[in-house]
Amino acid sequence: MASIQKRGKKHVVVYTYIDKEGQKRQKWETFNTKAEARKRKSAVETELDNGTFIPPSTMTIEEFLIDFVDLYGTKHWGLSIYASNLGLINNYINPLIGNLIVQDVNRRTVDRFIQQLQKTPPVNTPYRHAKTEYVTPCTIEKIIKLMRCAFHQAVRWDIIGKNPFEDADLPKREKKVRAIWTADIIRQALDNCEDGKLYVAINLAFACSMRMGEITGLTWDCLHISDEDIAADNAYVWIEKELTRVDQKAIDALGEKDVIFVFPRLMGGKSSTRLVLKKPKTESSIRRVWIPKTLAYILRDWKEKQDRLKEFMGPDYTDYNLVLAQNTGRPCEDRIIGNQFERLKKSAGLPNVVFHSLRHSSTTYKLKLNKGDLKATQGDTGHAQIDMITDIYAHILDEDRKVNAQKFEMAFYSNPDMRPVEQKLRQENTQPATDTDSLMDQLQSEPQLMEEFTRKFIEQYGGSIMEQLAKKMLSS
Repeated sequence: MASIQKRGKKHVVVYTYIDKEGQKRQKWETFNTKAEARKRKSAVETELDNGTFIPPSTMTIEEFLIDFVDLYGTKHWGLSIYASNLGLINNYINPLIGNLIVQDVNRRTVDRFIQQLQKTPPVNTPYRHAKTEYVTPCTIEKIIKLMRCAFHQAVRWDIIGKNPFEDADLPKREKKVRAIWTADIIRQALDNCEDGKLYVAINLAFACSMRMGEITGLTWDCLHISDEDIAADNAYVWIEKELTRVDQKAIDALGEKDVIFVFPRLMGGKSSTRLVLKKPKTESSIRRVWIPKTLAYILRDWKEKQDRLKEFMGPDYTDYNLVLAQNTGRPCEDRIIGNQFERLKKSAGLPNVVFHSLRHSSTTYKLKLNKGDLKATQGDTGHAQIDMITDIYAHILDEDRKVNAQKFEMAFYSNPDMRPVEQKLRQENTQPATDTDSLMDQLQSEPQLMEEFTRKFIEQYGGSIMEQLAKKMLSS
């Protein structure tokens, strides 16, 4: 049982518990008011009675996250996610709240942490330079998602009773509409493209909805473009891996988890990262995408050129069977394709978009061709959830909605049976109301007109008027 003792102006709750090692310990907790002490005493006694009491711990967030990464992260994270989450911990979490006691963290602590993040400059990395003054809402969302997961494990491990990050109030993210190229602009880009690797990459991104890493990691054994395949309309690409650069620390921690191949370092290279071929981060990204015949022939032509280059280079060419490779056979990283893409945009005067926008253009174009078949489009894009397509691409279908209005006009309102009705309604609505005073002035100023009007009025309405007068006289 717990008790309350007064010490000066403070009130202390004293209770005994059994720690995780089975040792009996006494705990003293100080409160400013007796009401607070009574509330805590009641809670402690209830928890001790029903077996939900969690022994006090002085473990800090920084100490806890070491265990979390070791026990949870190494088991559930891939190489890229591991490196990304470790960066968030080292750059933003530990510097701001790493010294806090895990059991002392509450919702107010979380709100304060988010407020701090909004005023914190982003950390530059060797491979990414910050473009904003403060940490973006997107990064904050990733940090809180990571902490929510971590504290969920803290609840599972009986370190805390509830997760204070569960209902965190996140800053609003401004959804930016991604600019994309139309099919006509992509044709223009291909017509002006003089770099063979970029030409192939643009075609694969647009026709096959492939990501940059999937394109640069594509090997010839995953392309089925034989004469028989093309003749049977069965040419396709099997997407099962991606080229990416990962932190060596992630490889050391996880081993070669999901890694298909690690490219050797260049002579004298001392980079802290390694270039690898790895499995995609989601199972849905592993997929078959059928290839248009023209693209199949483009790829076959590219293979012939590559074979001639290999023969010319001889022993100086290291063959990794990559579709896109440098002149030495080495992988062609995304920055190489990206640089060529930037030069093409400038030289051809094309709208400024990122290379990934071609994948969005592909999705949009396919949705239009298949009349909005989301499932078929998802099969090509490899999105894990179908709502990812609807959320990302809904805004770019507004043009089709305008066309729908035009089609509605032609199909419904242009119908001959509807036209007379519409015209009559428009005439009735547009005819001005009669101005009685103006009419009387005109009749009085023209005696002949007044005479003619009176004659016709009596001819048409005289009998009816006399009949109404007679009825009125009889009724009176």
